[in-house]
Formats: sequence, structure tokens, C-alpha cells
Amino acid sequence: MALSTSAKNRYKLTAIIVLAVFCGLVAYYKDMPAGTPLEKFWNSTKYKLGLDLQGGTHLVYQADTSKIEARDQASAVEGVRDVIERRVNAFGVSEPVVQTNNVGGEYRVIVELAGVKDVKQAIDMIGKTPLLEFKEQNPNYNPDLTPAEQKQIDDYNKDAEKRAQDILRKVLVPGANFENYAKQYSEDAGSKDSGGDLGFAKRGQFVTEFNNELFDVLKDGQIGRTLVKTSFGYHIIKRIESRGEGENLEVHSEHILIKTENAEAVKQAKDAWVNTQLSGRHLKRAELQFDQQTGEPQVALEFNDEGKALFAAITERNVGKPVAIFLDGTAISVPTVNEPITEGKAVITGRFDVKEAKQLVNNLSAGALPVPITLMSQETVGASLGQESLDKSLFAGLIGILAVALFMIIFYRLPGIFSVLALIVYTLINLAIYQIFGITLSLAGIAGFILSVGMAVDANVLIFERMKEEIRAGRELTSATEEGFKRAWTSIRDSNVSSLITCAVLYFIGTSVVKGFALTLAIGVLTSMFSAITVTRTFLKTIINIKRVRESHRLFGVKK
Repeated sequence: MALSTSAKNRYKLTAIIVLAVFCGLVAYYKDMPAGTPLEKFWNSTKYKLGLDLQGGTHLVYQADTSKIEARDQASAVEGVRDVIERRVNAFGVSEPVVQTNNVGGEYRVIVELAGVKDVKQAIDMIGKTPLLEFKEQNPNYNPDLTPAEQKQIDDYNKDAEKRAQDILRKVLVPGANFENYAKQYSEDAGSKDSGGDLGFAKRGQFVTEFNNELFDVLKDGQIGRTLVKTSFGYHIIKRIESRGEGENLEVHSEHILIKTENAEAVKQAKDAWVNTQLSGRHLKRAELQFDQQTGEPQVALEFNDEGKALFAAITERNVGKPVAIFLDGTAISVPTVNEPITEGKAVITGRFDVKEAKQLVNNLSAGALPVPITLMSQETVGASLGQESLDKSLFAGLIGILAVALFMIIFYRLPGIFSVLALIVYTLINLAIYQIFGITLSLAGIAGFILSVGMAVDANVLIFERMKEEIRAGRELTSATEEGFKRAWTSIRDSNVSSLITCAVLYFIGTSVVKGFALTLAIGVLTSMFSAITVTRTFLKTIINIKRVRESHRLFGVKK
């Protein structure tokens, strides 16, 4: 049995009310009591504020691509951007914005950290060179240590860390004699008698963690202010002096080592992969290729002379086994070795498309190519300034909405009231969308939303004016309403489509600020079409069923 027009309208009205209540709860109600249906969903939705509202840090880095071939520069910088993004995410910053920019041939990396608290730590993390490692399976890997065995090891190692921290505090006191402390406390038999002296060494002669601290963090004459953890234990490292440059760079160092008990057992329990000496510094080139027979994308690797020898040894002892490629501690590819590779070249194949293969090339290039970045500028936005901007923006938006509501009611009477109700529904839907989909709101984004409010009632203005024309022409209210919506639709459709095209252009070629404006404006345009065509129409159809309303043209702003 087909539903009558009035019955369909009642169902629509009920659905709109339910939608409005749902969006209102999402937008405004937090901390639902325990046991509430969908409690986790209600309490997880929240507004994500951008840098200019929440406060945070704006950093601009310059990438030195002078030592990279022109064809590899853009790829390398994009890889650096991806690494920075991962590092910032690991740091706990929500919705970081990391962009690259080429200004007159100079590459820059722009980082926006909304809500960041420890700016220095974030800068230190971003400034590190991306770390690319090749690892092989640990032949002694055994994750089945009993809880008691693991607890015994963990307890001892916690005590070792505490002892190492106590020694580090002593060593960092101005005027402290590092050599004497090394002779007194170091548990490295090979260097204890010499005061922890390790002499001059090139990069790669120590384990990865030690190398990174000694060559990438410390400067001549500096002592590390944090402990370095390796499979041997906890190291306190001092860089004495350096000589040579590039691949010939040698660093003279001293260290104090506090060993961990049964370090090999810990390694067996926790590390399925062990480091080889092969790393990103040995990678000469990574590029995208296509299999000549299947046409599938693959990634070709080429190592320098030192890497060639290391890779040959690794592949020889791992035939039929996987060798993992790690970028910043995360496995990005785990190919299986089919045969020993002695020419210093390899191909990574897998079930990935062209886009994924390009991404892998970018990541490999970022770890392999020397792309140092230098902090050019740092701008900090205080949380109080952000809150002030937010308050002013919301107040301006409220004034704008009230002004629009007053205009609609004065000029269009009863339909104007319904357009205001539709505008409220429109606002609730937008706010709910921002929270559910995690859209980051900035000042520009709020501007886009406020602008879309005016566009939301613009459609109603077209409809109501058409209705008034039809009423003046002698039509009854019911048919005048239908005709008003029908005749206004073409204009509404064309204007909104043109607005959406503009939003798309701004989003895909604009900066982060412009993208925020374009995104909220586009959401507002789409939502306004729903509120104007469906919500307002449903309200009007409901009220014109009342006889006294149908007979009073004044309620619709038309003299009889």
C-alpha cells in the first residue's frame, strides 16, 4: 500500500528531527555516563583545532640538496617529509601539517605542530637524518621466555639503567673527569683501563645506536646528555675530536658502559631482527622500474663499493630467507633472498601498485641520500592567543547567523522562520561532521563555515522569492510552494556546483590554510543543499496543511 503525501512528509519530518538530535549530541554533549548506548563513540568525538586556534609551533626548514643530482632532489625531499611526518606522529602530535615547498630552486620543509608542548624535543626529533637499515632474522629469536625469567632480566636491567643514570649525572657536572669515572665504573673490559678510550673510528665500526649518537648528535667536546641503549647495555658517550670529511670522517671517542644482565636473552626475547652493518649510507640509488615480462612495478637498488661487499655477504648467508628493510625502526619491505647477490644491485618485488612503489622509492631515497635540513625560523603561537582568536571567530559567526536569521524572518515571515530552523539543523550537521571525520578547524576553516552560512540561506531566498511570485500570480499556496522549489532548483544547482569546483581547485593547489577554508566551505555547500531543498521543504509542507495558514498570505510576506 502506497503512503500518502502527508504520511511521507511526516516520516521525513521525524527523520530530520532524529538527525538534528543526533548531530546535536555529537556536537555538544560530552562525557556520556557509563552504560549509555554507543558510549565510546559519544565520548571519542571532539573538535580538532589547528595551530592558530590551539596554539603550537610553526617551523620552517631548508633542505640542502646541493650534493644530490637534480633528478633525485624532489624525491629525496618528499621522502624527508614522510619521515618527519612519521616522527611527529610518534611524538604524539595530532594532525601535524608537513609540507614541502620549492622556492627559487631551494627546497623547504614546513612543519606545523598544533598543541605541541615540548618544542625543543620535537625540533631535535625532526632534525635527525632519516635512518635506513637492513636487518636479517635473529637465529636465536625465542619469544617464549617465561614471565619469571623475563621479570628477572627486566628487574636487573632497570637497576642497571638507574646506575647508569647516576653516573651520567656525575659525569655532566662541570669539571668532572670523564677518564677517571670510566676507569672507576665502566664494565667494558676492552677500554676500562684506558679510561674508556675508543680511539679514532669511522662510521660503521660501532653498533647503529652508538654510531647515531657519536656521528649525528654529538659535536666535538660534547658528552651525550641521554643514555644510549645497545644490546651490550647503557653507554655514556663523549666525543673528543674529529678529523677528515665525508666518508673519511673519523671521530675520537670515550665511553662508559654499564652492562645489562643476559643481554642476549633480552635480544632473543624481543628482537626478531638483528642489525647488519648495511645501512642507508651504503645505498647509492633507488628507483622505480617495471618488470619487462609482467609489467608490474618493482624497486631497483644499487649500493656503493662498501655496501656491495656487505650486501653480498648478507645475501650469501640468507638464501631462501627474508632480509628486512627498516626505515626509522619500521619495516617497510621484507623481500626474500633467492640467490647470492654480488654485483651490488637488487630488486624489490611485491604486491604493490605504482603509487606504493613510488612511495617506497621515496622512503629509500630519504634514508640513502644526504639531505640535511636546517631550521630557518620558528614561530610559537600561545594557547591563550589561539583561544582568543577562537572566541572572537565564534562570536563573529554568532552575530552573522543572528543577522541572517533576523533578515529572513522580517522579509519572508513564516518561511523565514522555517529557514532559520533549517539553518540550525544545517549548523548541527556541519559541527557533527567536523567531529566525526576529525576535520581540523583553523581560523580559515571557520571563515569557510561562516561564509557557507550565507550561502545556505541564499538557496532559501531564491525559493521564497519564486513562491511569492507564484502566489501573486494567483496560485494556491500548495502549488506555489512546489513551483517555487521547482523553478529555483536550476539556479541553486548551478551556483553550488560552481562553488564546489572553486573549492576543489583551492583544495588541490592551495596551502594548508587555504585547504582548510576550501574543505569547510565545500562541506557547507553540500550540507546547505540538503537543508534548503529537503529540510525547509519538509517544514513548509507540514505547516501549509493547516487551513488558516494556507489562507493567510501575509504569513508568507505577500499582500492579498
